[in-house]
Amino acid sequence: MRKVFLASSALIFISTSAFADNTETVVVTATRTPEPAKLTGTSIDVITANDLQNQQINFVTDALAEVPGLSMSRTGGAGQTTSIFIRGANSGQSLFLIDGVRLEDPSATDGGAVLQDVLVNNIDRIEVLRGPQSTLYGSDAMGGVVNILSRRGGDQPFAFTGSAEGGSFGTWHGNIAADGTEGRVEYGAAVNYFDTDGTSAADSRNGNTEADGYRNFGATFNTRIHATDDISVDLRGYYTDSHVDFDGFPPPNFTFQDDPEFGKNTLYAGYAGLNVSLLDGRFTNLLALIGLNSDRKDFGNFDFLTGAFSPTINFYGKGGSGRFEYEGVFQVNDTNELVFGAESQHTTLETHSVFDLTPLDHGSRTTDGYYGQWQSTLFEALTLTGGVRYDHDSEFGGHTSVKLNGAYNIDSTGTTLRAAYGDGFKAPSLYELFSDFSNPVTALKPEQSHGWEAGIDQPFLDGNAKASLTYFQSNYDNLIDFFSCFGIASPACTLRAFAGGYYFNVNRARTDGVEGELTAKIVDTLSADANFTTLTARNETNGFPLAKRPDFSANGTLTWAPTPDWSLGGGVNYVGPRYNDAFGSVRLSSSTEANLFGSWQFVEHWQVYGRVDNLFDDRSEPVSGYGRPGRAFFAGVRTAF
Repeated sequence: MRKVFLASSALIFISTSAFADNTETVVVTATRTPEPAKLTGTSIDVITANDLQNQQINFVTDALAEVPGLSMSRTGGAGQTTSIFIRGANSGQSLFLIDGVRLEDPSATDGGAVLQDVLVNNIDRIEVLRGPQSTLYGSDAMGGVVNILSRRGGDQPFAFTGSAEGGSFGTWHGNIAADGTEGRVEYGAAVNYFDTDGTSAADSRNGNTEADGYRNFGATFNTRIHATDDISVDLRGYYTDSHVDFDGFPPPNFTFQDDPEFGKNTLYAGYAGLNVSLLDGRFTNLLALIGLNSDRKDFGNFDFLTGAFSPTINFYGKGGSGRFEYEGVFQVNDTNELVFGAESQHTTLETHSVFDLTPLDHGSRTTDGYYGQWQSTLFEALTLTGGVRYDHDSEFGGHTSVKLNGAYNIDSTGTTLRAAYGDGFKAPSLYELFSDFSNPVTALKPEQSHGWEAGIDQPFLDGNAKASLTYFQSNYDNLIDFFSCFGIASPACTLRAFAGGYYFNVNRARTDGVEGELTAKIVDTLSADANFTTLTARNETNGFPLAKRPDFSANGTLTWAPTPDWSLGGGVNYVGPRYNDAFGSVRLSSSTEANLFGSWQFVEHWQVYGRVDNLFDDRSEPVSGYGRPGRAFFAGVRTAF
């Protein structure tokens, strides 16, 4: 399998054939510098462009659901609200990056990314780093980091790829991309359009027949201009615009069912970076300016006079952020490396709901961060990494994070023993700080996590297979929850009587479990991947399991390529029983989704492909009251030259 890696802030392309010649997998997310994965001491998985193409994956969250330690929750079909839980952490407690930009929505309740709008668009690879990572990444990296890296450059001035597909639920999807290197310029750009009539977000088995459609237009570009051999400029952009229909709780009975509500989301981000290499490449420097704006609107209000819905705004949220970053990497010698940096971000919020009594909620914050990391390799076998970070936030003050990683590689067997400890934190979101539900008497503190892991990686079959086993544990403190003032008399509730409650720091949680992985090239034409996760995730304050976290999940994929022109395969995703709510009152049944996929290159540069999703028509509810799309068929054509 060919794996192409886009490396670090310098975005260096590295090509490996992991099973064919046993070359090492290089990653950049764990240390912010290109490094063999076996030296990082942490759990990190790479989803390659080939993986995404072979399995015909359209949504990044569907790919992430196949990674050990990660589970997905989606309230219906395409475009519906989607959450990713990394080792049991809340979705907003993990950081999502695309080409160096923090993919976040400052107007969201938790300030996290709108994950349902992130489609596969000219992606080179996705790196998934698990465990607390705030030392290098600051706020939001409590559960882990997902780093999406787009394709750029290549061996020729112009390379073109395009695809078009259609299928069940009135779905069609088109994508075109161009990449290349011309003189001192490396570039990559793509546009992507997805449209589906969809299925009912509210479970159709409960009598809901209205399909909830979804449309998404996205664009991305990634360019590097080499001014000299030692100085280059990066210019990158990311844009999405979506429309989604969803269901709600319409009168007169106010139960979850079909209604004509819909939402529009727009997000655009830009990145400008300057790379300077000094001391014959031993000292590299990155200066970057990053901007992001998000705009979300929900429509649909019930008019009690006419007894009908009107397509008027019932919620809007606008968020923005401006960010400055500096990072330096100094290669002290062949076995010692120093990484250090400084960051400053200003974030703003403006939001309003028809249920708010105040005309407008708005607020802002500024966060400054400083970090340093030292890595040493001893005896050509033991790699040790240590780091520390200090953040100062205009709202809650200062916070310090540390990390310690170790990896011991046994040359005689290829075995890698690894262990890691890390801190994570998440600043209170702007919505939690400045909405009608802000705490009127006590300043919110940042949520915190402290986690560790220990694992072993073992290659066998002459390097054609690898097995990994990891134990992990994390403890969470100061988790923010909503306090309901219903029937409560207190000074805080008096001040928030119009809102019905407020946010406060109260909860503690603990997660632990085991991740197992097996990757193998069985023969030249047959490869397999399998993994499982056991997870115990519990609210330590009330003793209940954390909602929507399965105790057990597993994935498996088998791919057969009998000739260079043919590829066939299948995958299975199993998610065990879990609780729908924070009090363990509604239990969701397990689900097993099986998919088939195949492709045929019928002439040079042209390929037809097809897949079957949810082969056995599993209709178990992913979230209580919401429907799971049934069996679906898709076919398409793609070209590359």
